[in-house]
Amino acid sequence: MASFNRLDDTRNRSSEFAERQVIPPATLLRKLSATMQDASEVLSRLSEADLMSTLNIQGYTVTGLHAVYHVVEHFGMHCAQILYITKLVRGEDLGFYRELDETGQV
Repeated sequence: MASFNRLDDTRNRSSEFAERQVIPPATLLRKLSATMQDASEVLSRLSEADLMSTLNIQGYTVTGLHAVYHVVEHFGMHCAQILYITKLVRGEDLGFYRELDETGQV
């Protein structure tokens, strides 16, 4: 998002991955909610010119469209990891489709 906001990326990724303190779930959900709100605001205002522009992100030169697709895909993969691990730990279906019958209908 920093690139589309014409800001320098100031994240310290290595320290984020090195974090070993337990972060309360409510804190994580607040941070995720704020990040999703920021992303929604950025995506809602992107123009064709923004998507066709050339950006330098983490040493890679990409188009704006490539950056958007990459972020969406990356986020989706992390969500899938969290869901998979949760299913393994809980040993149960998470019930995302419980409203559907055997035919897949509501």
